[in-house]
Amino acid sequence: MGDVAKLAGVSKQTVSRVLNDHPAVRPETREAVLAAMRTLGYRPSRSARSLASGRTRMLGVISFDAARYGPASTLTAVNTAAQEAGYLVSSIALDTADRDTVVRAVDRLSAEGADGVIAIAPQLWVARGLAEARLDTPLVVLDNDLGDGTPVVTSDAVSGARKATGHLLALGHATVWHVAGPSGWTSADRRADGWRAVLEAHGAEVPAPLTGDWSADSGYERGRELAKNPQVTAVFVSNDQMALGVLRALHEAGRRVPGDVSVVGYDDIPEAAHFLPPLTTVRTDFSDIGTRSLHVLLDRIEAPETPPPPLTVVPVELRVRASTTERARAPR
Repeated sequence: MGDVAKLAGVSKQTVSRVLNDHPAVRPETREAVLAAMRTLGYRPSRSARSLASGRTRMLGVISFDAARYGPASTLTAVNTAAQEAGYLVSSIALDTADRDTVVRAVDRLSAEGADGVIAIAPQLWVARGLAEARLDTPLVVLDNDLGDGTPVVTSDAVSGARKATGHLLALGHATVWHVAGPSGWTSADRRADGWRAVLEAHGAEVPAPLTGDWSADSGYERGRELAKNPQVTAVFVSNDQMALGVLRALHEAGRRVPGDVSVVGYDDIPEAAHFLPPLTTVRTDFSDIGTRSLHVLLDRIEAPETPPPPLTVVPVELRVRASTTERARAPR
């Protein structure tokens, strides 16, 4: 650091301020220090800075079902935002549904000295495990409320389901059938709640929901059941992958989409606009969710005296495409 200061013509304190992104450094001074670092091949020691500051500048992320589009997109956004803020990320992907797995993940991140943790917790059991793990560093939870004041970042799943269901009713469909996500998943439960609330508010029949497991295969099986019922003219599916399976099942059964059955998905995965027909769906901005959760966590780390927002809700948007249309009227 002394060599960098000498070459740049500044003090060691100024070099330290540049390394820590202190605002009280003039742009030309900052550039001179950075140029000197490049010339000398200087790399700051993370371990030394950790000893000096009491922080590791490492964040932990706990996720479940990380291969799915939503968690994967959220994790990518967290990594990008963390890198821009000068933090590393240590990720643990859970693949078993038990409390002990969550506790072990928390213990590992604590042992690594994580300055804070983001938990992508789409299932109720993950939230219960986190509540019992007694994490002693700042925590932000996605999709689940631990009930202890821990900040929560989530999308407005109830609103998204209401928009999807209301859209189909406005097209003249008497009711809307639902292919739900698996029980115990917060997003699946909230989407089912929104769907049911709109039907009840309109005095429409509430058909028994059919449950899938988020996969296109399960959507295909539920779609085969729906295709057999001539009363089915509108279907709201809890994610786009299952909607893809529903579309195939309807096509194989000779039920035209949207001529005979209108279909709405959820998430707006990148491929949704290329389905046949292009899928009407509810867009969730997972990148925004990841970025916001990272910023809430950094605020907790860097300004612990400031109370965090208890709940951050990311809005959703209905994307209308060719898989929905007005209900065909029988000729008089």
